Amino acid sequence: MIEGSQLRDAFISAAHNIENQKQAVDALNVFPVPDGDTGTNMSMTITAAARELSTLENNTTVAEASQTAASALLRGARGNSGVILSLLFRGFSKGLAGKQSADGSDFANALTKGVEAAYKAVMKPTEGTILTVARYAAERAKVVCKKDNDPVFVWSEIIDAAKDALDKTPEMLPVLKKAGVVDAGGKGLLVIFEGMMSVFRDNVIIQNTAAEQKIAVSWDESSRDAAAEYEGEDITFTYCTEFIVVKKEDAEDALKLRAFLESIGDSAVVVDDDEIIKCHVHTDNPGTAMQEGLKFGYLINMKIDNMREQFEKKKQAKQKKELAPEYVPVDPDRKYGFVAVAAGEGIQNIFKELGADNIVSGGQTMNPSTEDILTAIHATPAKTVFVLPNNKNIIMAAEQAIKLADRKVCVLQTRTVPQGMTAMLNFDPEADSNQNQMTMTDAYEKVTTGSVTFAARDSDFDGHDIKKGEILALENGKLAFVSNDLIKATVKLTKGMLKKDTAFVSVYYGSDVTEEQAAEVEQAIRAKLPEDVELTMLCGGQPVYYFIIAVE
Repeated sequence: MIEGSQLRDAFISAAHNIENQKQAVDALNVFPVPDGDTGTNMSMTITAAARELSTLENNTTVAEASQTAASALLRGARGNSGVILSLLFRGFSKGLAGKQSADGSDFANALTKGVEAAYKAVMKPTEGTILTVARYAAERAKVVCKKDNDPVFVWSEIIDAAKDALDKTPEMLPVLKKAGVVDAGGKGLLVIFEGMMSVFRDNVIIQNTAAEQKIAVSWDESSRDAAAEYEGEDITFTYCTEFIVVKKEDAEDALKLRAFLESIGDSAVVVDDDEIIKCHVHTDNPGTAMQEGLKFGYLINMKIDNMREQFEKKKQAKQKKELAPEYVPVDPDRKYGFVAVAAGEGIQNIFKELGADNIVSGGQTMNPSTEDILTAIHATPAKTVFVLPNNKNIIMAAEQAIKLADRKVCVLQTRTVPQGMTAMLNFDPEADSNQNQMTMTDAYEKVTTGSVTFAARDSDFDGHDIKKGEILALENGKLAFVSNDLIKATVKLTKGMLKKDTAFVSVYYGSDVTEEQAAEVEQAIRAKLPEDVELTMLCGGQPVYYFIIAVE
């Protein structure tokens, strides 16, 4: 039998396993646009559960452990893959309700309930995805538990079935076969199952090596001073580089290594003892620093951190914490409110001007959790709150907030920022919620959205041989063409989106676009537009997308 403490540890082990392998899972994504990515979303989702599970005592039951995991997964769900994962384990917890411990048939029944819950939640289930992998695993478990009810045996069969299903996903989805990969979500689920198995079979929690790699080498007091945090404007060199040299017998004086490191950066610290040399330097050339270290021996505990990126992430996290809305009770005199998901100061301000009560920071590469969206809903003091996800990978997470909210929530399935803006423009405060939902939906579905971004990886996609860094032009989320010229690509995409009845074109330029580039694009587009079409050029400040284009 599997006890509650083992199931608790199994979830924690699973969270560590997917965290360790999230980049490999991310790499399986076929579409080359920058995204939050499957492995990352699944890792962040189950890590939310691991944090809460770590507080449970050893006398917990499997019912308590699975319920704790399910609740945290639901609130922490990010992206479609994270939501489906949360639904699987929500059904799983229902199958273990009231149980002190679990045998093989309990696991089979629980996983079956999880699969049923996940399939019901997806409007148009696609085979060859995480759903298929989960279903194959549950079906195998239901069969084998009748022959051998040992939970470890049944879980091993679950893993074998998941592997078999994963190997078949390319045959079910041609896009996977053409790219030569298996489904990313299915792979992520297998990694999670394997992480759980480590505890069921060996009572070993897989360690989070991804976190361990981020732990700095121990320093004496002087080195800690040199490695102190910098403010963004104080960062002269980009990479904080640390490594230990295990000295060879005829190694030269470590002072020579220190002198070299000081010549290529700042904050150099070299601590020498009989067997090793601890090294730290801030530099733009970490490879050069390590190459020099190799002259003194072999290297261990190498660590390179991008300090500029770390500073920006900390700043964003601080801003997010400072701006996190507080709970506000429903105002009985307030009929409607709006929550919009958006990234970029300019775009966020536009949503506020249109009447959004609260903005959830997020979008492509930054999929907010259900908890993030729920917090914004609860800070909106209206009897009915309309939620605009503005990204196809956020819709499911937003919909999970409906059942958690203490007020009525209506999620409009806006897939792009322009769709969300159009929905708000067509809101009628005098109409009821159902009429508004229909009116706004009808309006945003008529919006054609273009976006210009870059390829995050090499890919052979939809007949295009795409190289990392190339410009991608997308129309309504589908790849239109690939280019090497940002300005020409934006103009070509806009022109191709025009229709006979087009009246308005709005272009939002992102944080990586200069004012000069924006002006050049505006001039070129105006030259291509009919005289009766109105063009609006605005600074959206959005990341990832150089330009977002709305044609109405």
